[in-house]
Amino acid sequence: MEQNVTLRIDKHTVRVPAGTTVLDAARSVGIDIPTLCHIDLKELCIRSAPASCRVCVVEIEGFKKLMPACVTKCTEGMTVRTSTVRVLNARRTVVELILSDHANECLVCPKSGSCDLQSLAVRVNVRRIPYAGGAFSAQKHEMSPSIVRDMNKCVYCRRCETMCNEIQTVGALAAVNRGFESTVAPEGGRNLSDSECTYCGQCVAVCPVGALTEADHTERLLADLADPHKTVIVQTAPAVRAALGEEFGFEPGTSVTGRMAAALRQLGFAKVFDTDFAADLTVVEESAELLDRLVRFLGGDRSVCLPILTSCCPAWVNFFEHQFPDLPGFPSTARSPQQMFGSVAKNLWARQEGIRREELVVVSVMPCLAKKYECMRPEFGLGGDPDVNYSLTTRELARLIRRANIDFVRLPDEEFDAPLGASTGAGVIFGASGGVMEAALRTAYELRTGRELQRVEFETVRGLEGLKRATVDLDGFRLKIGVAHGLGNARRLLEEIRSGRSEYHAIEIMACPGGCIGGGGQPFHHGRGEVLRARMEALYREDRAKAVRKSHRNPSVVRLYGEWLGKPLSERARRLLHTRYFNRSE
Repeated sequence: MEQNVTLRIDKHTVRVPAGTTVLDAARSVGIDIPTLCHIDLKELCIRSAPASCRVCVVEIEGFKKLMPACVTKCTEGMTVRTSTVRVLNARRTVVELILSDHANECLVCPKSGSCDLQSLAVRVNVRRIPYAGGAFSAQKHEMSPSIVRDMNKCVYCRRCETMCNEIQTVGALAAVNRGFESTVAPEGGRNLSDSECTYCGQCVAVCPVGALTEADHTERLLADLADPHKTVIVQTAPAVRAALGEEFGFEPGTSVTGRMAAALRQLGFAKVFDTDFAADLTVVEESAELLDRLVRFLGGDRSVCLPILTSCCPAWVNFFEHQFPDLPGFPSTARSPQQMFGSVAKNLWARQEGIRREELVVVSVMPCLAKKYECMRPEFGLGGDPDVNYSLTTRELARLIRRANIDFVRLPDEEFDAPLGASTGAGVIFGASGGVMEAALRTAYELRTGRELQRVEFETVRGLEGLKRATVDLDGFRLKIGVAHGLGNARRLLEEIRSGRSEYHAIEIMACPGGCIGGGGQPFHHGRGEVLRARMEALYREDRAKAVRKSHRNPSVVRLYGEWLGKPLSERARRLLHTRYFNRSE
């Protein structure tokens, strides 16, 4: 039986389970103690607090020193005061000291308006910085393919380190140096591009300031749109439509698919397509690959690598290549939907439209920072011309819409263009953890049995639980499946495979909390599980509204196979839609 303790916080008597932090106990009665370094994703079973900033200090009777609320555990009879003059002055002094070694470039900082330090300075009433101390310490500025690091703005809260090491278990970041030279960086001061970084972007999602931001491609896009010699088309990922509206005041969970298509058309794209089309294509190829492996395995071929691992998430693929290169045969060889779309657009659609490949610019709008890196991988291109030229995040698209004076709220709904804008409900749920697996099951069942699947919902793979397990009856065969989101959870499943203890036949992995809906390029959700749940429900709601909900029934996909690809896993399909993996462990 769980033991409870009773304590006094300001004027409130609070009863909480033993082991609860003072911060959580205070929040349970509506007292919001300010924090800076604290990460709280407890609804996703993700929790860490390094207590490095000391912004959340409180006064506790019997203690001479002020104590950090984020790590101090409640005890029976404790008396806590959260807003004494001593506490308020201490908090303000901490913020003043942080600002004394911080680049004050708020007018041009990408994080301005959503900066936790900016908001904190207002909250603790900092109106001047008394600790000038000369010029702030010069730190490294690096632009990687996906992430920009401006360590002059680092406040050493170590959120990024906590996220990278404890939650994602990537190990790309660590605290280095001391005093004013303190910062967080890859080991030995290396660049991110020379480290184990997966470009998942979760460090960017939790960075309270502008020390970590996405590489911005909006200027490049504007130049391409203005070039009369280029045809610029766009594809939009399923998770974007479930979050973009938040940037314009819509409630989380508001799907803005039609408005988004209209805004993209007003920006000047020649065609507005949907990555959901390529998600359907991915489902067909991955399902065929799963069934091929199962048939061979059940036929006695023990060289078959099971479980098959989904390959749609480029951050997860980077993680795999860096840390599990000894398992090369397990991931599906199917490209991600972004790259399948680019290959089809540049190699098939462009030919059909009479557009020269080098004059076609394919742009993607993604919830993900790793997609920026994925565009640059040399295997996804021809003669130096990438299949997808570059990628924008949801946040970048929102900034571009505002810059173009588009009244997003008043836009009428518009449709995607044909044929690469046609999609099914299975394609749209790709954006949520469990969605890829559910979409694959809808197709694999019918391809395996030859019978129509009457109920297409597989609720057992849905939700925000970090690890989900299920068994599905596939025509008498008990298919064991696993679903993981967050790379720390993925590591547990991969270690089981490495040790030969895995019981699964298929596993879906997404790098970010909740899947793509919680991607590093999405509007900042600040760890609020209710925001991720609302975005997830928006995708399932759109799925339910679709006339077709199985990927292999998408008429445009069926036509693509009939006219160009032949059948799933054909020689042409493998050349255009599949890939291989590399050992990046060194």
